[in-house]
Amino acid sequence: VPLAFPLIAGAGSMTTLISLNAEYQKINIIFGILLNLLFVYAILKSSSFISEKIGVNGSIILRKFFGTILLAMAIKLIKKNFIGIY
Repeated sequence: VPLAFPLIAGAGSMTTLISLNAEYQKINIIFGILLNLLFVYAILKSSSFISEKIGVNGSIILRKFFGTILLAMAIKLIKKNFIGIY
């Protein structure tokens, strides 16, 4: 719970909602949130099973992979906002 809660309802989630609100309709955002909640619930419910199957090395690989995706999304957001300011 201490790791999952900030990811689900933390500052990053709120920032994402604010960013999405500027570009998409509210119904699309609500649908995306509900779909994401179902996905997160399924992953958290089966986290022990997934952890056993991928092992320590698989966990490290996934962490680096998703860290790279998060970095790419952050760069895109910064670039878009920087262009919007100037």
